[in-house]
Amino acid sequence: MDKVVHFEIPVDDLDRAKGFYNSIFGWKLEDFPGMEYTGITTVAVGEDRMPTERGAINGGFMARTAKLTAPNVTIAVASIDEALGKVETNGGSIVTPRTEIGDMGSYAHFTDSEGNVVGLWQNAG
Repeated sequence: MDKVVHFEIPVDDLDRAKGFYNSIFGWKLEDFPGMEYTGITTVAVGEDRMPTERGAINGGFMARTAKLTAPNVTIAVASIDEALGKVETNGGSIVTPRTEIGDMGSYAHFTDSEGNVVGLWQNAG
């Protein structure tokens, strides 16, 4: 069974969003150089950067786009290509095709049968 491993919150003003969420929840925020993305740590992580607390997830802020307008969850899969094929076969559509993130892994976004945008993640290796 594939599980939810991450969340993303689209923003219009990154600095404003960082200040808002940090002042309320005390989240650790980390900008990724060369990317318009800020990692959100809501729970302690191990050396592998994965949450150490069972069932907890971390997330990120990304720039709002015409297709990515609302918060979404990301599901870890063994194969993004296979998952995207199943999405299309079952009436969904691809929003962001498979995109590599250095040596970390790959992500994609799709629209489900209800019009929601959902993320996919595949670890490298």
